[in-house]
Amino acid sequence: MSTPSTQPSGIEPNVSAVQTERALGSGGVRPRERTFVRGKGALLWDESDRRFIDCSAAHGTASLGHAHPALTRAIERQAGRLIAATAAFANDQRSAYMSELSSALPEGFERLFLCNSGTESVEAALKFARLATGRTSVVACVRGFHGRTMGALSATHERRYREPFAPLVPGFTHVPYDRIDKLDAAVTGETAAVVLEPVQGEGGVRPASAEYLQAAERICRERGAMFVADEVQTGFGRTGRMFAVERHGVTPDLLCMAKGIASGFPMGAVALGGRVGEIPAGAHGSTFGGNPLACAAARATLTTLLEQRLPERSEALGTWFRDRLSAIESSRVRAVRGVGLMNAIELKERSRPFLDALEERGVIALAAGPNVMRFLPPLVVLREELEEVLCAVSEVLA
Repeated sequence: MSTPSTQPSGIEPNVSAVQTERALGSGGVRPRERTFVRGKGALLWDESDRRFIDCSAAHGTASLGHAHPALTRAIERQAGRLIAATAAFANDQRSAYMSELSSALPEGFERLFLCNSGTESVEAALKFARLATGRTSVVACVRGFHGRTMGALSATHERRYREPFAPLVPGFTHVPYDRIDKLDAAVTGETAAVVLEPVQGEGGVRPASAEYLQAAERICRERGAMFVADEVQTGFGRTGRMFAVERHGVTPDLLCMAKGIASGFPMGAVALGGRVGEIPAGAHGSTFGGNPLACAAARATLTTLLEQRLPERSEALGTWFRDRLSAIESSRVRAVRGVGLMNAIELKERSRPFLDALEERGVIALAAGPNVMRFLPPLVVLREELEEVLCAVSEVLA
């Protein structure tokens, strides 16, 4: 990131990229002491040309990895044709993508709303659920993470995200995850929506049982609530299926998507099932949602995922990786869990020192709560690269 040509007050010229980001702000994220300048596949290089294996995939967004030729070609080609086009008119890229995405979704979805991010997709789903039911109450889960806008943040459980912005949207309650009895007791005739992740990501990479997801669908049907599946992190092949709900034969009323949808290009979407009913024209919208450039990136991503069978590859490679993680002998490990290429090690102590130690050994991984190390490599990661990751993890946990 280059220093801006016009220096704001208090910022000296020629500061480093990290200093610049700290001075100008990075969306509430504290930049770490490293600057990445290029990538290819599952690899990143910093400004000193040191190589790293990226097991974060930019928080799970870079599903095809970095600088994938199909993605860069699609963006370059579309940027030379048309970048911005209002949704008031049809666009060839948007129309084609909506048709292609519809074909890749589980059965039962009739319409799509395109937006720019995961939190926007959840926000839209909450609004659609209110319109569909005429109700306002929402049931979400402990440890759930759904975004940082006010509605999505109200569904998010973690106190440190919520408290600085209280009071949030009223009517949200949180129940223990993967507990059918608690969910059953919480959903009433006043509930507009049940919002949950098929696999909790930020909450520690915790997969829900098939019985729980099936019960959530049944309870919502019985009581007239909308079942909202937040697949922002789990969608597009991450868990070994195109969408995690497919593993258990579950069809939500609203399916939220983002992150890997366009392999790092900002985009989100909501798929709407038949129970949602008609959404009045103009009830919700997005200026940038479904812009031609984003749709071109999403089309290239979806085509590559399907042609290269990356969801199936994620299942096989993720199972192998998880088995190898489980075989690491360390008294620090409490549990290893995950699905596909979404995996985690839960430690008996804080994870940050071990994540920092991994970085020193050339591996970038994520936290998922205070004591969990999370691994979300691009779906194109090579087995030999994951072998390097395993060696580094074994060293730091020894």
